[in-house]
Amino acid sequence: MTELKETRQQLERLDDPAIGLTALHREITQCGRGIQEAVQTGSTELRDENREVRRRQDRMIKDLNETRAELRHLLDLADTLRALVLPQYADPSHDVSPEASPHQPPGASWTTTGHRPEPRPTVTALHHHTEAGTDQQGETMENTDQQRQPEAVDDDQDLALKRAIEAAYHGTQATAQASPTAPQTSGGGLEDPQVAHGVLLLKAAGVASAELVAHRDTWEWLAALAVDHDHFRTPPAVEDIKEGRVQTVLSGRSLIALLIKLWSTRSTATPLDANWALATTAYNRIAAELANVTGRGETIRIVLDDGLPDGADD
Repeated sequence: MTELKETRQQLERLDDPAIGLTALHREITQCGRGIQEAVQTGSTELRDENREVRRRQDRMIKDLNETRAELRHLLDLADTLRALVLPQYADPSHDVSPEASPHQPPGASWTTTGHRPEPRPTVTALHHHTEAGTDQQGETMENTDQQRQPEAVDDDQDLALKRAIEAAYHGTQATAQASPTAPQTSGGGLEDPQVAHGVLLLKAAGVASAELVAHRDTWEWLAALAVDHDHFRTPPAVEDIKEGRVQTVLSGRSLIALLIKLWSTRSTATPLDANWALATTAYNRIAAELANVTGRGETIRIVLDDGLPDGADD
């Protein structure tokens, strides 16, 4: 009987809300919540630190690219100065020998040799010098004219290209191609690639923001490619979504810079190379989305994931 009473008392204690199973369940629940909050806090801090490290990496890459551009500019300037200075020493007309020096005192040349040179007619020498100077001046003017002609042709071509792009953007391409200097389409009716690229840039200029969904590795490649462009701005936030994908928002200005870099990489990269494949796919995907722009304030969504259907929830 005593053991039965003790067992009954123990069972009653289990039902006690202060020390029984209910209290134990409450403590376990609170501990679980505390652990979950600690894990979430730690994950958030690690994510913020990771984003800060990526921002610093982007800044470092941008600074390195700017330094590289300055070094290239200095090298070009040095080459230009070298091209201007070296011909002066290589030109025979700049002979500074004692016999040809105009500042040589009279009698200095025959003093060392012991023979007095025959006098030269001053008028004839002056006449020859004048003719040589006239010929040299004429050659200089001809060279200047020859240098200006290619620049004028380039300016005309650039102006014609701009007009063709604006005409194609506004839907008046046929009128723009009436000019003989405007870029012509191929025989099959295909649009000039430069005109199509320019139209994409104009469309991107009118975009306020564009969502980009891609794998983190792809996004890092795109950011490293465009970070050295003056108009590219690193997005303030890159959100991690499931299965290694990230989602971010690019402005129209950054989209222009990205298109320019992708166009250049696609043109200069080696065929069947990874950079060529990434640049071509990303450029075509952005171009396909910009082709459907209606100008109604809709957000453009660029998805670099063939396994993710359009409009899928993040």
